[in-house]
Amino acid sequence: MEWRTDWGLRGRMVVTMLLLGVLYVLFAAALSLYFTGLLPIVLIMGLLAGAQFFFSDRLALRSMGAREVEESEFPDLHRSVGRLAQQADLPKPTVAVAETSVPNAFATGRSPNSATVCVTTGLMETLDRDELDGVVAHELAHIKNRDVAVMTIASFLPTIAFLVVRWGWLFGGGRNRRGGGGIVVAIVVSLVVWILSFLLIRALSRYREFAADRGGAVITGQPSALAGALAKIDGRMDRVPEEDLREQAEMNAFFVVPIKSGFVGKLARTHPATETRIERLRALEREMEVV
Repeated sequence: MEWRTDWGLRGRMVVTMLLLGVLYVLFAAALSLYFTGLLPIVLIMGLLAGAQFFFSDRLALRSMGAREVEESEFPDLHRSVGRLAQQADLPKPTVAVAETSVPNAFATGRSPNSATVCVTTGLMETLDRDELDGVVAHELAHIKNRDVAVMTIASFLPTIAFLVVRWGWLFGGGRNRRGGGGIVVAIVVSLVVWILSFLLIRALSRYREFAADRGGAVITGQPSALAGALAKIDGRMDRVPEEDLREQAEMNAFFVVPIKSGFVGKLARTHPATETRIERLRALEREMEVV
C-alpha cells in the first residue's frame, strides 16, 4: 500500500486548531483584565509559545533521562531507523536511548529535519526485530504527519491557562487595577479555557495514534508486527515497578503506549484503547493481503 494523506486526521486538526483559536481569543481577553495594553499580552504569549516550540524536544528527552547515541553503540537500532526513514521518504532522525525498564518509544522535534526517535532499553529487551521495526515506523509516521509540532503548539494554550489559574489565584488578589472582580473573571475564563482545550487536545491525540498506527504499518508493510508490539508493551506495563511508572507518567502523550498506572495515567486518555488499535491493525493486515 502507498502512503495516502489521512484527510480524517487533517480535518480533525483543522477543527481542533480553529476551536483552540477561539479559545485563544477568550484567553487574551482574560489576560487583558491583568494588563492595560495589548503589547504585554502579545509579548508574554509569544515568548512562552516560542520557548515551548523550540525547547520542547530537549525537555522531553531530558525528562526521560534519554541521550543521543552513536551508531557504534547501537548499530542495529541505527540501521533500523535509517532503513525505515528511507522507506518513509524522511531524513534519518537523531537516535536516542533511555535507560529504563519501561518498554516504550517516542518521537520529538519541530520538523522532520530536527526530529529524534527515542526508544527505551526496556523496549529493545521486550520486542523482536520486526516488532521493534513496527514501533520505530509508528514514530516515523508521527514525524511525517508533523504530529509533534502540532501537538506542541496545541498544548501551549492549556499550559498557560493553567498557570494563570494557579498563579492568579495565589498572587493575583489586590494587584489588578480594575478591581478584584476582574481577577476572578480572568481566573474563571482561564479555567474554562484550560478544561475545554485539554479535552480537545486529548481527542486529537487519540486520533493521531490511529493515523500513526496506519502510517507505521504502511512503512513496514507488516501491520501484524506493530500489533504484536502493542500487545507485548501493554502486557509488560503491569510488571514494571511502580516507581518507574510514576517517574515516566508525564511523558504519556509522547509514548507509543501510555502508562496506565498512577494518577496522571488515569486522568485522561491520550491514546485509544490498545485492544481497539490492535483490531484496526488486524483489519489493515487483511486489507493489505487482499490488495
